[in-house]
Amino acid sequence: MEIWNRQAKHDYFILEEIEAGIVLSGTEIKSIRKGEAYLKDSYAIIRKGEVFLLNMFIKHYEEGNIFNHDETRTRKLLLHKKEIRKLNDKVKLEGCTLIPLKVYFSKNRAKVLLGLCKGKKNYDKRESIKERDIKRNINKALKSRYE
Repeated sequence: MEIWNRQAKHDYFILEEIEAGIVLSGTEIKSIRKGEAYLKDSYAIIRKGEVFLLNMFIKHYEEGNIFNHDETRTRKLLLHKKEIRKLNDKVKLEGCTLIPLKVYFSKNRAKVLLGLCKGKKNYDKRESIKERDIKRNINKALKSRYE
């Protein structure tokens, strides 16, 4: 099961991608396996040499008991110290933002694909929409030509 943040490519230029582990409770893992998580307004920050994911929504597990998780709690991400220092430098010096692009499972462990991103202006967004439409039209023309 993969959960994508489709709005991220529209709102940001993605400069670099980093895979990180995520610390979750038992009911959170079960909800993610069911596909009930959303990344739309979430972002990551670096505090005291640790990376945390904020505003990631994971729905309550239906079969859970009174020890069910908080839906938008702050979750810790697992990265090596070198990676954290490198990300911290880029965030502070270049003004980048850490945005989660995808949540997926790798060898039964939940992973987050973090993107080191720069925000797009409105004219950048219009330009990328225009480029996408041009590519789509070219592909349609080529496809119809060979059919």
